[in-house]
Amino acid sequence: MGAVHPPFGIYVHVPFCASRCGYCDFNTYTASELDGSGASPDGWLAAVRQELALAAGVVGERPVDTVFVGGGTPSLIGAARLGEVLGAVRDTFGLVPGAEVTTESNPESTSPEFFDELVDAGFTRVSLGMQSAAQHVLAVLDRRHTPGRAVAAAKEARAAGLEHVNLDLIYATPGETDDDLRSSLDAVLDAGVDHVSAYSLIVEDGTALARRVARGELPAPDDDVAATRYEMIDDRLSEAGLGWYEVSNWARSDDAACRHNLGYWLDGDWWGLGPGAHSHLAGSRWWNVKHPARYAARLAEGEPPEADREELTDAERHTERVMLRLRLAEGLPVDLLDADGRTAAGQAVADGLLVPEGDRVVLTRRGRLLADGVVQSLLAGVGV
Repeated sequence: MGAVHPPFGIYVHVPFCASRCGYCDFNTYTASELDGSGASPDGWLAAVRQELALAAGVVGERPVDTVFVGGGTPSLIGAARLGEVLGAVRDTFGLVPGAEVTTESNPESTSPEFFDELVDAGFTRVSLGMQSAAQHVLAVLDRRHTPGRAVAAAKEARAAGLEHVNLDLIYATPGETDDDLRSSLDAVLDAGVDHVSAYSLIVEDGTALARRVARGELPAPDDDVAATRYEMIDDRLSEAGLGWYEVSNWARSDDAACRHNLGYWLDGDWWGLGPGAHSHLAGSRWWNVKHPARYAARLAEGEPPEADREELTDAERHTERVMLRLRLAEGLPVDLLDADGRTAAGQAVADGLLVPEGDRVVLTRRGRLLADGVVQSLLAGVGV
């Protein structure tokens, strides 16, 4: 019997955006930021094909379980190019039967025809950046779409035949009210999607939003408000039949959960294609150079686009397993903890942060709100 490998995913990073959102610190570039560099969507696609060939030489024959095209704004490069990306992955590695194939999309750069082309190309899932249904909240986030466009796009995606549709929310934005969030949740449920991701706003250093907060133009997000909003989200989605399977993700069924992201959380293997993309194979982790022009130039010269790499120690891999698996509703196997960690887990159960389920411990909702602290306590062997 041959060796059993963990699931293998391909992540593809599209670095292009029409404009930069004020809260975003991802590796993305607008047309004006790339002006004069020679970087373009077609040059990026050619470079991705070259990196795919390089990946095949390293990985060998190993069919792909999941593909996830993220960014940036993948929908900005059009469904035809996205189809070419998927075709190149399929031609290079092959896809397992029933492979999950996802692309992120911004509502304003989609249409019914766009979704029809995605389905024809073989995509099975789309993740749409909604963030909020309140216009003033979208304005603080520098989002360009109108409040109703995300819901309309989700309905178009479902009508086109995409098996799974996700809407992303951001909550606890300065100026957002409880009623704003209720309206956003109403809109999400009206869209009929089978997956929702919801993230508390984080003010990242170096972003336009961070500069506005530093100047006193906007208040910093409030942790207590964020906790209350999370509880609102969990209550409403749970009542509507979407259960949490990861701290920030809810799905209508096991099939609707994002298998690609589960690969990250369960210590799977993946190859990240594109500028700044990260990869992980058997405890080795590396990441590509960030600028699209430099990325393409490296590959054109026959050089790998790798910027740096690290070999994870057993201790580092253990830390990541505890940190990531505890975030899942299926919980953390207790046998991953040492004696001190099991003692700390018992204290967390007594404190109402964990609940035992068979040979695992699972975060309670209060535990989800304090997940980072729970992880630290399990690794250090002390109470939260």
